[in-house]
Amino acid sequence: MKKLKIVFTGGSGRFGKIFKKTKSKHTIYFPTKSELNILNIASIEKYITKKKPKILIHAAALSRPMEIHQKKIDKSIDLNIIGTANITKVCLKHNIKLIYFSTSYVYPGIRGNYKENDSLLPINYYAWSKLGGECSVMMYKNSLILRICMTEKPFIHKKTFFDLKTNFMYHDEVAKILPKLLFKKGIINLGGPTQSVYNFASKYNKKVKKISARKKLGKNAPLNLSMNLGKLNKII
Repeated sequence: MKKLKIVFTGGSGRFGKIFKKTKSKHTIYFPTKSELNILNIASIEKYITKKKPKILIHAAALSRPMEIHQKKIDKSIDLNIIGTANITKVCLKHNIKLIYFSTSYVYPGIRGNYKENDSLLPINYYAWSKLGGECSVMMYKNSLILRICMTEKPFIHKKTFFDLKTNFMYHDEVAKILPKLLFKKGIINLGGPTQSVYNFASKYNKKVKKISARKKLGKNAPLNLSMNLGKLNKII
């Protein structure tokens, strides 16, 4: 495989710190916010022109706490929607392959087993902001959108839902899969086996306690966020 130059935004984030430790055949650059400001087209242009990457992995985003997307809507829009649009425009100009980190939360979360071409209905403001980012990326054909369900290891919560299904996967597992997806295009669901959040967390922490998502979030809360991973499994 030919050695490529890759730029990764979000290197100081939770996943970025794990990905930095992953050995790669390629040359991967992790610009700081001062080196590449996603809210400044000129800043992006300057860095891209200097490094001349073939691929840009866009993982920089505002994520947790989820409440921040309701409390600071303007910041959520700036970083997750406008920032992603800026990245897309520069990649378009220079014909750089763009890989965008989205989220499984863009699916409605009602029936589960969602395929990449199923209808979307984000479950919270964070997911709406990530879907906003998807809109610009979808307009650029030399791109890949990854709808990811991942979390850090060890699982950070002491209590978790036994009645909410999802596809959690640890950051280090995603880091190992990502190199296999560099040349794919379109949309791919990325996560682990469908199971309750409690089952996922309890495998590594037997002390984690069960709580009910229905009681905490309400009877109309989406409780099956699981994705269909058929497309991913054919690749890996």
